[in-house]
This record gives sequence, C-alpha cells and structure tokens, in this order.
Amino acid sequence: MFYRPDHYRHPEFRAGALESLSAAPGLAAWGLMTGVAMVNSGLSTFEALLMGVFVFAGSSQLAAIPLIASGAPMWVVLATGFCVNLRFVVFSAHLRPYMMHLPLGQRLLAGYLTTDLSYVLFTRRYPQHGGEPDQLLAQQAYLAGNCAVNWLAWVGCSVAGVVLARLIPTHWGLGFAGILALFGILFSLASSPLRWVSAGVAGAAAVAAFALPYKLNILLAIAAAVAMCLMIEATRLPKATHER
Repeated sequence: MFYRPDHYRHPEFRAGALESLSAAPGLAAWGLMTGVAMVNSGLSTFEALLMGVFVFAGSSQLAAIPLIASGAPMWVVLATGFCVNLRFVVFSAHLRPYMMHLPLGQRLLAGYLTTDLSYVLFTRRYPQHGGEPDQLLAQQAYLAGNCAVNWLAWVGCSVAGVVLARLIPTHWGLGFAGILALFGILFSLASSPLRWVSAGVAGAAAVAAFALPYKLNILLAIAAAVAMCLMIEATRLPKATHER
C-alpha cells in the first residue's frame, strides 16, 4: 500500500508530518465547521459521516452542501464539485512522474489523500523527480507523512463536528474559523502575481454573480479566473519568446 512500514521509519515521513502540523489547526477548524454544516443542512448523521470520511474534499463539500439542502438537481451538484476540484487534474498531471512506478491501487490511494497543501509542500521540497530507489522512497515517505497529518486533522474534526453538531452553539463562530482556515490556505497558495490576479478575479466574479441560483456564482467565478489567466498567459508567451 501507499503507507508501508519503511515509509513510517524513513526520516522524510517525520519531516512531512512536521511541515503539515503548522496548518493542522486551520484544517481542524475548517473540518469541524464542515461537519457541523453537513448536519445542519439536513443530512443525517450517517450520511454526513460517509461524506466526511469518503469525500475528503473540503471546498467541494462546502459547495455541495447548500445545493443538496436546497434540492438542486444532481447534475448541478456534480458539476459544481467537478469544477471546484478541477485543479486536481493539474496537480495529478504534475505528480504523474513521481507516482507512475506505483501500482494502480496505490496511485488511487495517493490521489485520494493528496490535498492542495500536500501538493504545495511536496513540490516545494521535491521540485525535481528523482528516479533512484532511495529517492523514490524518500519522496513517498514525505508525502505519506504529510498526507497522514492532513487526513487525521480534517477527518477527525469533521467527524467530531458531525457528532457534536447539536451541542455546539452557533455563536462560537465556527463559520468564521472556517473562513480563516480558507484564508490561510489562500495565502499559502497565492505565491505569484498571476495567482493573486486569479484569486481577485474569482472573488469579484463570485460577489457580482451572488444572486444566481444554486450557487452558480461559484462556477462563474472559476470560469472567469481561468479565462483571465489564459488571456494573460497568451499575452506573455509571445513576449517571452521574442526576448529569448
């Protein structure tokens, strides 16, 4: 499996876990808020637990929950989740050289466990793919430690939010804690001017189209940000080619 005994014993497993610990409180707050939101939206405890454990995708869960609660058509729910998680297609394409030596089952497990934060930290530590056996083991051990902390922080607190949803007062401000967690992830990912532009365009489009039904402003915001980034890249490429 993706987590083998030699992963746990490798020093890189501990390094990956320690680097994820700094973001664990934010993930925990976000997971707790999502667990409460799933129950308060009308899902049964069993349904919320299944969604919290097996989906493991906070942004798409938060996008899908109000749609499910409002009785939106299934295609709208699925399309929203697909668009929100579309970035993982890019992540997986980048991580392909790191994973292709693994069997299909282990690659699927790695894909399930990898999050935005895991991807960012992993590619920062290993910007180049190493093909030697010891390099492959180190890469897998680091990602395993990183993903383990993320999964435990998210799922553990998401399950706690589901179980304690009826007991947690709304004035605790868990929604605000979730927003703070999202801001922490946003600032860690917005590492270039182009990413700041895409975040600004997406935010402006989401606010401008807020009145659309079924939370379709989220889809519009994603489309606007992607289109803007493609336009900027299209203008930059000829200039870079000319300079070379």
